[in-house]
Amino acid sequence: MSEQCGKFLKKNLLVFLSSSKQLDALTYKDIFRSAAKHCLITIEEVERWLQYRDHRNQIACGYGENDADSILLLVPQFLADADSLLKAVEAAPGQ
Repeated sequence: MSEQCGKFLKKNLLVFLSSSKQLDALTYKDIFRSAAKHCLITIEEVERWLQYRDHRNQIACGYGENDADSILLLVPQFLADADSLLKAVEAAPGQ
């Protein structure tokens, strides 16, 4: 799910960048850092999005099998951050 939020955010960053080539060069983490730079999200939200990504990678690789309970604790905050991200993008210039 965090992957889809990153893709959604990436599509909406073009208005802040000089070219689509510059946008294409952004990594997943850079997408969220750029969003903070342009005041779409806070630095604290960036840190949480990067944490969500790290947890996603741990699960995908099978390293987080024993961390299911700690990951489930992130779900309410993830949903709040996803909702906040949607509202920020909808309110951004060019939307």
